[in-house]
Amino acid sequence: MSLRTWLRQRYGQRMDQRPFTLPTAVFHQSALVFAPHEDDETLGCGGMILHKRAAGADVGVVFMTDGRQSHAHLMPVDELVAHRRQEALDACRVLGVAADQVSFLGFTDGYLSEAAETAVSPVLDLLRQRQPAEVYIPYVKEPPADHVATNQIVLAALQQYNQPVTVYEYPVWFWYHWPWVGLNLRSQGERKAIVKNTLTTRLGWRLFTDFNCSLDISSVLTLKCQALEQHRTQMSSLMPEKGWLTLHDVAAGDWLACFFREKEIYRRYSPTPKHTHP
Repeated sequence: MSLRTWLRQRYGQRMDQRPFTLPTAVFHQSALVFAPHEDDETLGCGGMILHKRAAGADVGVVFMTDGRQSHAHLMPVDELVAHRRQEALDACRVLGVAADQVSFLGFTDGYLSEAAETAVSPVLDLLRQRQPAEVYIPYVKEPPADHVATNQIVLAALQQYNQPVTVYEYPVWFWYHWPWVGLNLRSQGERKAIVKNTLTTRLGWRLFTDFNCSLDISSVLTLKCQALEQHRTQMSSLMPEKGWLTLHDVAAGDWLACFFREKEIYRRYSPTPKHTHP
C-alpha cells in the first residue's frame, strides 16, 4: 500500500469518526446557500440541501458570478453564461429548490473580489428578505479568488444584518491537495498548484483543525450525483475534439471523487459583528 493510499484511508477513518455529527434537527432549519459559481452549491453542500428540502425547510441558493470563464475560449460568452444559468436551475430542481428560490447576482466570473463592495448590498438585501437561520459559504482558506471573495462578502453583509445566524463553511477546492489527489500528473502547472495547496493545508491536517462537524449524506448521495450531472458544461466534454475539459479531468479524477463520499464536512460557527477568522 502506498503512503498516499494509507494516509487517505487514515484521514477518511478519522473524518468518519468525528465526534460532532450534525443531528437531524438541522434539516428543519431555513438556509441560504451562497455559491461562487454554478456547481459549487451541489459539490459543497448538495447533500445538506437535499436533506433540508426533504424535511420541508426553506432553502434559497444564490449564485455570485456568471460562470463565463470556464470555457470562454471555446464558446461565446453569452452562450456559455446562458448554459450555466439553466444548468444551475436544473441542478437546483433536482436538489428540491424551485426556480423562484434561486438568485443570480451576475458578477463577472473571476473578478468578484473587484466587485466586493458592490456585492455586499444585494447579499444584505437577500438576507433581510429571506431571514435564514443558517448561511452556507465556501471555506475561508480555499485558493480560488471568487471563493474567498464570496466568503468575505457574505460575512461583511452578516455584520450589517446583525441577526443571529449559524454559518457553515463548505469545502470545494480545499480537497485539491495531496493525499486526496495524486501528484503523478502530466501537467507540471497542476502539480505545482497541488504541492502549494498541500503545504497550505499542512498535508491535509486542516481537515481536523478547521472543520468541526459532518453530515451523513449516504441516503441522498445518488440524488446529489444526479444534480451534479445537470451541470453539463462542467461534467461533459461538449467539444472533445477541441479539448473541452471537465471536472473529471481535474487531478485525473481524484478531486471529483472527494465529493462522492458518504459524508459532507463543514466549519460551523456563529459570527458576531466583529467576527474575524484566526
